[in-house]
Amino acid sequence: MKNLFLLALLFCIGCEDKAMVNIYHKDIIKSPVPCLKLKVTPYEKEFANVLKKLYHFQDNCTLVLEVSHKNDIQCNSSHNTAKNTPNTFPNSYLRMELRRGLDLQYSYYIDLHKKADEKNVIEGWERIDRDLMIAR
Repeated sequence: MKNLFLLALLFCIGCEDKAMVNIYHKDIIKSPVPCLKLKVTPYEKEFANVLKKLYHFQDNCTLVLEVSHKNDIQCNSSHNTAKNTPNTFPNSYLRMELRRGLDLQYSYYIDLHKKADEKNVIEGWERIDRDLMIAR
C-alpha cells in the first residue's frame, strides 16, 4: 500500500511537460519546415535575441513563428474566488504558434506561475524542434 502511494505521488510531481501542443495541419509534422519568419508580440528584445541564436529566421518566409506572452495576469471573476490564491492560478503565459498567413499550423502554450523568461522560450523552442522537422 505504501509503495502504491509513493508511485502515485511520483506521477503527480514527476517531470511532466505542462505545455499544451496542438497540431492543426498534420502536413506540418510530415515534411521538413524549410524556413521560419519570427514575430514576437508584444516585442521582447530578449526573447527575439535568444530565438535568433537558436535559429536563422528569414523575413521572406511564408511560415511565421508568432511568439506571444503576457505577465501579471489576475483573475477577477467572482466564480473563481477559490482559485485566486497565488499558489494555484497562473499569472503569465507563453504561446508559440506557427502560421501560414492566417492559417494556424501548430501551437505551443504554457501557463506559468512566474514571469515568462528566456528559459521558457528556449523550452518552447526545443519542444517545437522535437515535434517538427525544422531545416537548419
